[in-house]
Amino acid sequence: MSLLVLGDQLTGLAMQIHALERRLLAWHRQNRESQRLATIPGVGIITATAMTASVADPSLFRSGREFAAFLGLVPRQNSSGGKDKLGRISKKGDGYLRKLLVVGATSVIRRSRTDDLAAAPWVRSLLERRPARVVTVAMANKTARIIWAVLTRGEVYRPAAA
Repeated sequence: MSLLVLGDQLTGLAMQIHALERRLLAWHRQNRESQRLATIPGVGIITATAMTASVADPSLFRSGREFAAFLGLVPRQNSSGGKDKLGRISKKGDGYLRKLLVVGATSVIRRSRTDDLAAAPWVRSLLERRPARVVTVAMANKTARIIWAVLTRGEVYRPAAA
């Protein structure tokens, strides 16, 4: 009896999720900025719509680095006596957007091992020197900077020539 109730609740939740996904896809298809962001490797519909909805005016940020810092994807600085020490990422800002970028970066890194992506040589060289999680955050930082550039310039993402 109780398993049937749980089964009905799961079915209801699955239907609600499906309806939300349809609404999100419809909004994405109507929004040009969201469509431009979805051209960036590692940025899907969910990340593109979340970024577009959360960042109303990208020109408030002076640079892509400032935008990445807003999302908490830059190293925390602990400097003293003229010595610069960079620590872990600051984790300031919107944790949801940061998670989406890190998950997308993980996807790019996994694909870069086999596919010929524009970022593949950069990712492979970093993976030789750094742990995979550090490279993932570095890729998320790079993606945030690309997102800022795409939103600010109003252009579609163009991968760098190899």
